[in-house]
Amino acid sequence: MYPRPGGPLLSDPSDEDFLLMRIALTRKDLFDLSVLTLLWGLNWPVMKLGVRDFPPITFRTLCLAGGAVVLALIARAQGHRLHVARRDWREMLQLTMANMMIWGLLCIYAVKLLSSGRAAILAYTMPVWVAVIGTVIYRDRMDTRMTLGIGAACVAIALLLFDEFSTLTGRPVGTVLMLVAALLWAIGTQWMRRRRLQLPLSVLSFWMVLLSLIVCAAIAIVFERDQWVRWPDFAEWCAVLYNVVLIFGVSQMLWFRLASILPPVASGLSVMLIPVVGVFSAMWMLGEVPGWADYAALAFVLMSMATVLLPMRKSGGPAT
Repeated sequence: MYPRPGGPLLSDPSDEDFLLMRIALTRKDLFDLSVLTLLWGLNWPVMKLGVRDFPPITFRTLCLAGGAVVLALIARAQGHRLHVARRDWREMLQLTMANMMIWGLLCIYAVKLLSSGRAAILAYTMPVWVAVIGTVIYRDRMDTRMTLGIGAACVAIALLLFDEFSTLTGRPVGTVLMLVAALLWAIGTQWMRRRRLQLPLSVLSFWMVLLSLIVCAAIAIVFERDQWVRWPDFAEWCAVLYNVVLIFGVSQMLWFRLASILPPVASGLSVMLIPVVGVFSAMWMLGEVPGWADYAALAFVLMSMATVLLPMRKSGGPAT
């Protein structure tokens, strides 16, 4: 048995609301999805701007440090204590590693190596991996549409890997790092939906950011200290500020809320248009020019997410 956060225990993982991915979105949910799509989509070129000429883990450390302060203030303003019971620390660490710590490290290195648009396309194969994990580990049903969706995602990945290997300036390592990050995010999304922690989202977010900050700071000190030759310039500080206020202060809590109240695959609905925003905002902000492989991969990723995320149809009944 596992709990719905804030709700009753489900005695069977094939519970209709969960397995059939019935999506009942309120106006607030739709608004949250829209804000999340815009802020996360724009953040790909923003991150690229922040790490293009600056040590990536140091940049991430600065963002996490500011984010921890903002989230602590939000939690206190909501009247929450920042206390975590001893019994909850194991699950807290598990959620942090998949959703924040390792994901963030791999992602920021991948953005350093790849164009921001290409990194966004690879990152948002995440809903497909959510579906695969749900089928393999949690015995969710796999239908023909899901199989086609996984196939489309694999085509997109193959296109980008081929393009990276075939160009003199290719960075296939960045592609692999981004794929592993997407897989970890998918695992974290499944765990968020099934978590037993009953902490307020602001408190949960604060501790996840703080724990990630400790690890990132240690890595930056060990591996990037020799690159600390200057402070961030104006554009890099703007990128840090964007992440502190709009990503950690707003988007992260929106995502955790959606990942908590919706089934894992359904919560992936929030990422449907983010790679599109990422690709075209990178063209506008950074002058990136996507190649044919990027456009083709983007089309396959959107096709893949559409097949995986659309509500499943009950046998003998209308679509839910």
